Amino acid sequence: QVQLVESGGGLVHPGGSLRLSCAASRSIASFDLMAWYRQAPGKERLWVAAMTRDGSVSYAGSVQGRFTISDSNADNALYLQMDSLEPADTAVYYCQTVLEGRQYWGQGTQVTVSS
Repeated sequence: QVQLVESGGGLVHPGGSLRLSCAASRSIASFDLMAWYRQAPGKERLWVAAMTRDGSVSYAGSVQGRFTISDSNADNALYLQMDSLEPADTAVYYCQTVLEGRQYWGQGTQVTVSS
């Protein structure tokens, strides 16, 4: 079993920044993959960014160049640095991991970008 807890969401003006954190209940070094997803009101959940066990990262086109995914083995945590935020980035952001073929999700953290 894996528990994931996101934090760091909030209200920010367009052009601002936020850093999301995802704390895992066990060593992230054992995870095959860690990722961030987001879900805007009334829309489906979409993939944002991912990091594999070997450190390879990838981003959705809509966030490429603005968001940065990183992790900390010491803290058993995944992060998402979000810069140059836009109103279209408003959503609930979820942390996800895959361990031994099974997916685990956090409860989500709300990010609102508004003037």
